[in-house]
Amino acid sequence: MRKRAALAGLVWKETRHILRDRKTLAVILLMPLLQVILFGYAIRTDIDDVRLAIVDPVPDHATHALRDRFGATELFRIVAVRRSSADLDGLFASGRIHQAVVFQPGFAERLAHDGPAPVQVITDAAEPNTGTAMQAYATAVIREYESGLRGSGPAGAAVTASVRMRFNPTRESANLFVPGLIAYVITIISALMTAISLSREKETGTMEVLLVSPLRPREIIAGKVAPYLLIGMATVILVLAEARLIFGVPLRGSAALLLAEGLLFTGTSLALGILISARTPSQRVAMTAVLAGTMLPTVMLSGFIFPIESLPAPLRLLSVVIPARWFVEIARGIMLKGTGLAELWQETVVLAAMTAALLAASMRSFRTRLE
Repeated sequence: MRKRAALAGLVWKETRHILRDRKTLAVILLMPLLQVILFGYAIRTDIDDVRLAIVDPVPDHATHALRDRFGATELFRIVAVRRSSADLDGLFASGRIHQAVVFQPGFAERLAHDGPAPVQVITDAAEPNTGTAMQAYATAVIREYESGLRGSGPAGAAVTASVRMRFNPTRESANLFVPGLIAYVITIISALMTAISLSREKETGTMEVLLVSPLRPREIIAGKVAPYLLIGMATVILVLAEARLIFGVPLRGSAALLLAEGLLFTGTSLALGILISARTPSQRVAMTAVLAGTMLPTVMLSGFIFPIESLPAPLRLLSVVIPARWFVEIARGIMLKGTGLAELWQETVVLAAMTAALLAASMRSFRTRLE
């Protein structure tokens, strides 16, 4: 009987503690709702808004007809028309196009003389599943055009479509996931561990000991987060080594640039962890807030697993403020496409601006909290 009363008292005590900690309770209750919404909208295999480039050296009525076929679909959006394929490398590297259709001179003449008219479909396969789907859709449009020719054109008219997969020709899934894993691991180590570390100092009362020392608040923060900055950089190096040695993921761009971008993203995650710890009263709330505010969006809204283009418009807009989205684009560009800072400067500027804003907000919140 005494054990039952003690157990009931313990349960009631813990329940009161949870109910009093309203911030923790609110976060715990909102987490399942947020997960259902994100998973329900983000887990999609649909392909939308394929940016297409047309290379047509000598336009004729047949190439225009096939171009109109692509433009008439809801899936493809023609964003560039070129006379030469020389510009395709830059368009693919910068992410301006997902796919290109390349015609050969004399396309209509070959169809008129019952000869096979060649056309090449070049697809960005950095995301292998998406690349395979885009290739299938483009080939289907060409086959529909060819079927229409058999009813109105020469009897032997045929279009031969050759396909080429760029950046990931073997369509290895590791080439898709490993660059995103770098962002995921950095977020765990930097944001989560920093938030827990600073929250623990407040809970145990050791923060007051630091405040009476000669160190200023910004120096205290720098001292607390410096080890996690080094750990984050070591993690980037280890993940890159594993990606190359175990999974065979290429590193076509500059390793120094990738490490510098990794350092920048680590700083972003650290600043976010500081901000969360300054705004939360306990380790429990800080940990839950990091899980809800960083790790879940990193997985669902950064392009790590699901293409940004397949997300609904509200989630695409929300993904703009997710730092991991920009680092995933940077990592994939450097590792798979060999792009440099000339193509990735916009993503770098966005990430640097986020880092500066988060650092300013976290320093202000932390100073207010200390005072």
